[in-house]
Formats: sequence, structure tokens, C-alpha cells
Amino acid sequence: MWLRADSRAEPRQAAVIDIGSNSVRLVIYRLDGRAIWTVHNEKSLAGLGRDLPATGRLSSEGIEIALTALRRFRALLEGWSAEDVQVVATAAVREAADGPMFMKRVREETGLAVRLLSGEEEARFAAFGVIAGQPDAAGVVGDLGGSSLELVRLDGRAGAADGVTLPLGPFALGAPRPLQIERTSRAVEAALGPQAHRFASRDFHAVGGAWRNLALLHMELADYPLRVAHQYEMGRADALDVARFVARQSRASLQRIEGLSKKRFETLPYAAVVLEGVIQALGVKRIVVSAFGLREGLLFESMPPEVRRRDPLIEGCEVLTAARGLSPELGGALEAWIAPAFEILPALFEEREAVLRAAACRLADLGARLHPDHRADVVFEQVLRAPIAGMTHTERAFLASAMFSRHTAARTTPEEATVARVLSPERRQRAWALGAAIRLGCDLSGRNPRLLERSSLAIRGERLVLAAAPGWENMLLGEQTAKRAQTMAAALKLKLEMS
Repeated sequence: MWLRADSRAEPRQAAVIDIGSNSVRLVIYRLDGRAIWTVHNEKSLAGLGRDLPATGRLSSEGIEIALTALRRFRALLEGWSAEDVQVVATAAVREAADGPMFMKRVREETGLAVRLLSGEEEARFAAFGVIAGQPDAAGVVGDLGGSSLELVRLDGRAGAADGVTLPLGPFALGAPRPLQIERTSRAVEAALGPQAHRFASRDFHAVGGAWRNLALLHMELADYPLRVAHQYEMGRADALDVARFVARQSRASLQRIEGLSKKRFETLPYAAVVLEGVIQALGVKRIVVSAFGLREGLLFESMPPEVRRRDPLIEGCEVLTAARGLSPELGGALEAWIAPAFEILPALFEEREAVLRAAACRLADLGARLHPDHRADVVFEQVLRAPIAGMTHTERAFLASAMFSRHTAARTTPEEATVARVLSPERRQRAWALGAAIRLGCDLSGRNPRLLERSSLAIRGERLVLAAAPGWENMLLGEQTAKRAQTMAAALKLKLEMS
């Protein structure tokens, strides 16, 4: 069961520098409890591991590019008050003969102390990152870097089991040379074969920039309207189709495809072959893309246990509204107020029903300071693409539609095609009712949590019953209150009773 805080700690800044086989990246974060927000994200595709298979050493050109980037990152960190700065290196530095010398140069030239992660640590932090972004995730995590693939089994909030690192990164398989499909497929099959029984899984959580690019390409080919990589899902057949398509394209053909990162053309076909091999060897039926990975896993591990147990969606929605709303207690009060009515309705999201209601109530004041003529449209777009973890694409559309309904009685959202693509008519109707209930609660009480407690909302048979506590009957009087209550009753196809 998800938990939420009774009181909120002060937000803090943290930074992670990730020295990978292909890229060197700095990400500066703001941590608000369980919510993780990106403040600054910058990378340099140094290609440290480019020459490793042939020479056993880091790319000399890549070393200089990486050091230039790291000197800049150190200068950027001087301007930020990050309380926690972690610098980690992964497969290429770990395996290269000159890895220790590179880390020594980093320390001498930048003052940054590098922590060299083992393959098992790399896998574990990748799994923690997936849990940070999707707390109920279960199955197997695969983190594909430039030189290696880390596999680790996870079980939602229970954490991650021991993982394994395999030499299946694009550079280890032959990039940047042109892909030889049959030869590379045999190498992938040989490496995965001994691990197939251990990591067999229906669900596979794909971590890494190359696989995110494959997902974005699938969105393009499928004309999918919600271009958000995090928790984008592909079935087995679709994932195999896009992987085989990319593996058989020339570099020139890939360059003509809109939406692909141009710096990944030489490695993307290799990543496609690895994905196909993983699906076949592990018996994968569903691929879920995670925008969270090793870096977020490092942050997640550093959180106190009680913070880790909170739900990132509820926390994220609360923080998103905090700077714009009127009362920090409003969301929790609304959640308690509408619960008696919604808890007796058939669940459309199974165990996620209560979490989504809580998240929607935390967003009640989002847009409070916007012009009323534009508030509904702006809030809809904000929620649909909010950088908040812990929600599927269906849940994004549900919450965005509910927040649209919270601000207007109109039924046509700004992105009808998107909503229709990912949200069933029944869930759409429920979103309308939820938004209408939040609007009713806000207008009835003037968005005052203490006044909200003077009334109640319930469903009795075929009636929606809105009642006031003795002596507070005048709260229910007024044209606007009656209008809002009638809108909610209509959304639930009930008769309204105000007493």
C-alpha cells in the first residue's frame, strides 16, 4: 500500500555525473520527498568505449572529449547548491586497462572523485531507477549501455535481486562498424542463452537511450499521439517488428527517419538486434520503457525507507500544485470528501483506483492563478505531459481529462484523438465524474478544507446525495453549487438529492 507524508521535508538538490561507455552526462535534480524533478540535463557523446573491443583501452579521443565535458560539469556544479553529488563510471572504465589512469586524470584535472561501479551494482541501481519511476514494476530490467547489458530481476517495492552484466553493448558487439546481422545475432544468442532460465519474464523494462529511441520510432510508425517515452508499452510482436526494421536499415535510411537521435545511428541497429535477442531468449511478452535508470536509482537508494514507500504519482502531483495553489491541505481534504461516493463504484483501474483519485485531488488547485478562459486547456496539457513518474499513458490521459472536467463542463478535450486512443469510454466517463466531483467540492467550500468538512457526498441507490451538517445548510444554497452537483450527478447517471 502506498504511503504519503504527514509533513513534507524541505526540497533539496542533488546531482549525478554518469561516465558511461557512450555518453558522459550531468543531471541536476530537485528532490521533493519521493518526487524527482530534473533541473538540468546535459550530455556529451564521448564514446569512451568505442575502441575497447579492439585495443582493451579507452578511446584516446573519447578521453579528451570526456575530460572537457567533466571540466564544464564541475563549473556548472559550482553555481548550484547541490547537497549530494555522485560521480560514477560504468562498463568501459571498469573494463579498460587504462581505466584507473583515466579516473586519476579526472580527479587531478576536475577535482571530481569517481566511484567505479561493478556490473552487479550497475544492474541493481538500474532496477532501483525503474522502481523509482514505476513503484509497482515487476519482471526483469534490462539496462543497455554502450559496452554492456545489465539484467536484473525485480519485484515491485520488494526491491531487486542479484543481477548480471553481459558484453552486449553496441561497442562490445562491433559498433561503429556496419552491422552484420547474422554474426551479431549469434553473439547475442550465445551470451543470453545461459541466462535465459534465470531471467525469463513476461514483462521487460527497457532502460537506456538506444531503446528509448526505438520506442520513439515505434510511436512514429504507429502514429501514436502521446510522445512520452516513460512507461510507453509495446507488445511482443510490435517490439520485434520495430527491432527488425531498424536492424535492416542502412545508416542513410535511418537518417531519413524523423524523431531519431542523429548521434545514435551507428549504435541503434546493434541495440535493435539485442532487443530482439532478449525478447526471444527470455520469452518477453510486453516491453515497458523506463526514462528512469541508474542515475535515478542512485537517488532512490539514498532516500530514507519511509520516503521510498510513498507513491511518486501522489507526491509529484502534490508538489506540482504546491507553488500554485492556495491551501496545501485541500488535496487531502478533497480525497476524503469524495471517497464515500467513488469507493462504491465499480473499479476501472483495479488497485490503482484510490491512487488515481488521490493524485487528481492533489491537482485540484493546479491552474488556480491562470485566466479562467484558458485554465482548462492549459491544465489538461500540463497534466498530460507532466514530468511526473508513476503513471501509465492511460493514467495520464485519465488524470488530464479529470482535470479538464474540474475546470469546465465542456466534454471535448484539447486532444480528442489522443484521449480516444488510450482511454476507454467507461474510463473517460469516470474521469468526467471525478473532475466534476472535485469542482463541486472546491466551489461548495470556496476551496477551504475546514468548510469542506461541514458537508458530505454519497451515493445511495440511484441517487447522488449532497448533504450539509446541521446548522450549515446555507452552504448548499446557491445557483453555482446546485449546478456543479447536477453536473456530477449527470456524469454518474444518477438523480441528485441535496439535503
